[in-house]
Amino acid sequence: MTAMPAHRALTATPRATGTFVRPQRFTACFSVHAAADPSVMPRILQVFAKRGLLPSQCHGTVCGPREEELQVDLQLKDTDRDTAWRLAVDLRALIAVECVLTSEKL
Repeated sequence: MTAMPAHRALTATPRATGTFVRPQRFTACFSVHAAADPSVMPRILQVFAKRGLLPSQCHGTVCGPREEELQVDLQLKDTDRDTAWRLAVDLRALIAVECVLTSEKL
């Protein structure tokens, strides 16, 4: 018996009438928390660029008591859950990234 994956991709599924239901599109929001290092911002943007995606919004802030943290908030319009999940997985794998929070806006 195999374990069910933690993430289930949404794909087009047939209705009883024979027509297909498209996966819901939304704006994916990412909040990336990392060490304040000059190489982090381009690495974050590379995750989107290697898929030919351009975030609709991107804002970075150096924060923390000694300005040792970087918080980058990004939004990607008109995406699906599978793409958002894959982006979050890749962002979490980056060196110096401590946490990636995700949410959706319809």
